[in-house]
Amino acid sequence: MVLVIVIIGLLYSSPNLYGRDPAIQVSGAKGATADLAILDKVTKVMSDSNIELKSSELDKDQILIRFKDVDSQLKAQDILKDALGDGYISAISMAPATPEWLKSLGGSPMKLGLDLSGGVHFTMEVDMTTALNKSMETMVQDFRSDLRGEKIRYKTIRRVAGQDKVQVVMRTAELKDTAERFLKDRYRSYIFSNDRSNDLAFVVGLSDLKVKEIRDYAIKQNETIIRNRVNQIGVAEPNVQRQGAERIIVQLPGIQDTARAKEILGATATLEFRLVDANSDVRDAAAGRVPPGSEIIMHRQGYPVLLKKRIILGGTHITGAQSGLDEYQRPQVNIQLDSKGGSKMSAFTKTAQGKSMATVFIEYKPSGKKDKNGKALPPIKVEEVINVATIQSRLGRSFRITGIDNPAEAHNLSLLLRAGALVAPIQIVEERTVGPSLGKENIESGMTAVVLGFAFVLAFMLMYYKAFGMVANLALGVNLVLIFAVMSLIPGAALTLPGIAGIVLTVGMAVDANVLIFERIREELAEGRSPQQAIHEGYNSAFSTIMDANITTLIAAIILFAVGTGPIAGFAVTLAIGILTSMFTAIVGTRAVVNMVWGGKRLDSLSI
Repeated sequence: MVLVIVIIGLLYSSPNLYGRDPAIQVSGAKGATADLAILDKVTKVMSDSNIELKSSELDKDQILIRFKDVDSQLKAQDILKDALGDGYISAISMAPATPEWLKSLGGSPMKLGLDLSGGVHFTMEVDMTTALNKSMETMVQDFRSDLRGEKIRYKTIRRVAGQDKVQVVMRTAELKDTAERFLKDRYRSYIFSNDRSNDLAFVVGLSDLKVKEIRDYAIKQNETIIRNRVNQIGVAEPNVQRQGAERIIVQLPGIQDTARAKEILGATATLEFRLVDANSDVRDAAAGRVPPGSEIIMHRQGYPVLLKKRIILGGTHITGAQSGLDEYQRPQVNIQLDSKGGSKMSAFTKTAQGKSMATVFIEYKPSGKKDKNGKALPPIKVEEVINVATIQSRLGRSFRITGIDNPAEAHNLSLLLRAGALVAPIQIVEERTVGPSLGKENIESGMTAVVLGFAFVLAFMLMYYKAFGMVANLALGVNLVLIFAVMSLIPGAALTLPGIAGIVLTVGMAVDANVLIFERIREELAEGRSPQQAIHEGYNSAFSTIMDANITTLIAAIILFAVGTGPIAGFAVTLAIGILTSMFTAIVGTRAVVNMVWGGKRLDSLSI
């Protein structure tokens, strides 16, 4: 068993010996895609510039070019920026050089954190004010739809100015009681109260629990959507996690050019479908006489469109989006809705045939300003009408939108909608870039610390415990191999600089168990027991002490991982893995070697 585990450990830790190649990753920007033609162009540009390539390949609309040294990589980066223009992003990265046969067995090197591989770090802040505003708007729309569905006639339903409350005004006292009972039964987490200013009205507010739920939902959904968008960028080892009540940390190891990352991560694109107000004159509205319940939004071609404020359907119901061309070879995006969205669209268009419906594109752009406390001000909401179409028939869960300028824009819009519309806008409040040269220095410094720590421990154990010290040193070497193997196999684990500190600490702690065992063997020999009895009692007696000591340390590591972020979590991961592997090598591994060398023999003394 020990031999099999050691062989597996050697196999899956070996990819780390092959290192990483300096590389450049080429991907399309603003809807463009990298294809074989771009690959040929890149190869020709490199050849004309006398830059020798190690290899080049096209995979999933991205080109990966490997170089023999960093100098060639940096030189090629400048040349590619000029040759490819703004349509493509060329990002510096370090690509694993694992052989294909090892890849086929599932082998891959340890993922490196930002401080070791270089890359970009974003701190993103979620606009909670907008999240609450959107929830209030949804509440108003839901109340109207529910009361209409129950055929309960209301006078007005609107948000109370400056408050997180909705006022529902009914036509009679009887209808008020009926509506209040119905909504109370349907929305149990809301707070209902009488409106002192109007006997025919009641007010609905959000409980503290509901507000917390909305805020948590905004963070969790945005975190999930950002993770989906990171996958669209093609980063191999991203780190996306929540920080505090309103912020999300995004780390993209290996990426140096932040343009593509910011373009996708910061985009807050979504769609709304609204009815065109055909009963009012748009010229009067443009002159300032906007009818109640309507508003003016500019068409992207520059003219005003008068729309109803009521939202037929929002982007949160969009589950899929694919770009393509219609029968006239014009760009279009095919939209798929979830079941609730499909029901809403079907119910609305059933009685709205012949009316005009507008598709409104909404984007939140950073204001670039901060308040007196240094907190970023809310982003600026930008709305424009993409197209206006007449509803010809009843629509369901699938339909299409047109009026898009070009195929690249259609592709980019479909990508953002497919990744998900952010529940609330986000702003990048902090951005850091770590260069690959600094990461290389960190790796070299960290490995030097590991080697020195390992060497001093080896020397001490060999001098103090002689032959048994050699057994402990062998177990310590196997322990390091197993740590690297486990770190390479765990998908979400990444080695960071604090993680290397955890390995150095593990090197020192791993021999603790052997020290306890060997000292107990010495005590048994001093009391006159035979060498075989001393070995047996040494391992048996020390086992409970070793378990207690390691379990308490493991509990501390688990707590650090659970509550810590970034460097602390990286340290906790390597520490926990090191504890588990050291218990195996120090107890089971050394016992196997001791049994093999000294077991079943008549011994007068032990080299301990």
